[in-house]
Amino acid sequence: MTAKKYHSVMLIDDNEIDNLINQKMIEAASIAGNIYTHTGAKSAIEFLKNMEKMDLAEKVLPDIIFLDIDMPLMDGFQFLDEFENLSPLTRKKCKIVMLTSSINPQDFNRSKKYPNVRLYLNKPLSHETITKIDV
Repeated sequence: MTAKKYHSVMLIDDNEIDNLINQKMIEAASIAGNIYTHTGAKSAIEFLKNMEKMDLAEKVLPDIIFLDIDMPLMDGFQFLDEFENLSPLTRKKCKIVMLTSSINPQDFNRSKKYPNVRLYLNKPLSHETITKIDV
């Protein structure tokens, strides 16, 4: 089975080592041309807002956002709340994959309330998991 190809993906995780591991797994699977990494949800939201302002959304916005839940300052769910306020184009283009080490079923159930959350995966990403992603 061949992995689906995406123009770009975004990793949002306060743990730089998790970001690095996930980035290397995505690179090895060759599923994305560009990989944006953010160590905070606030900077990721600002990045998305800036892309909207510059009319670069269609070319630059990530197809998939891998989002950690447990982060300081702004957690994954607060990011999702902010994401809902972005433009319809951004919300349509960016599919969100919750990427977490949480085993709390409440997190999984809460993530289902957001229409852009397409998958809920445990981290770190594995080659097998990446090649099966089809959002």
